[in-house]
Amino acid sequence: MSTFASRRTMMVDTQVRPSDVTKYPIIDALLSVPRELYVPDGMRELAYVDGNVPLAPSRVVLAPRTQAKLLDALNIEQTELVLDVGAGLGYSAALIARLAEAVVALEEDAAMAAEAEATLASEAVDNAAVITGPLVAGAPKHGPYDVIVIEGGVEQVPDSLVEQLKEGGRMGAVFMEGHLGIGRIGYKIDGRMNWRFGFNADAPVLPGFAASKAFAL
Repeated sequence: MSTFASRRTMMVDTQVRPSDVTKYPIIDALLSVPRELYVPDGMRELAYVDGNVPLAPSRVVLAPRTQAKLLDALNIEQTELVLDVGAGLGYSAALIARLAEAVVALEEDAAMAAEAEATLASEAVDNAAVITGPLVAGAPKHGPYDVIVIEGGVEQVPDSLVEQLKEGGRMGAVFMEGHLGIGRIGYKIDGRMNWRFGFNADAPVLPGFAASKAFAL
């Protein structure tokens, strides 16, 4: 067993299973996808730490526990189309690809998107399509989506993403209030999102997902 493979097992055994994530497909994905390939080269030794791995300003690979709990609560089915918002270097898309029928991996940083595409291709992840564009705009021409996952912190979710979610569909995100964050799952009912409490988590707020500051006299 390579050192990275043993670290992968340890990540699941010490960070994921103790957080009540037990669904076999998610555990299998976390054990199978080489997280070290989807972080910046200089960060490979940190790929399996218990925390977010920095990618760029306000951009991270979510901590294993946070990622696992989002996927666990979303309960993605093998017939579903998923939009992965803020795919970074492709780790989340590689995980989701093992759970869903197909995943559209949206990334606004062209260099990261190109690297994600190359790594996913080299790992034979053939049901993930990398799209380059603004995260807040989503990828409407490929939707509507059964599930949308936002790979970072949010203070508010743009209407554009809600519009791309199927009625009855689900969205997962980490809502930040100052330094405190809560992973929540939202259900689209009658065109509006109904958010439910999930679990404690933290992630930097993605560009464009901060609350617009109301002007007060």
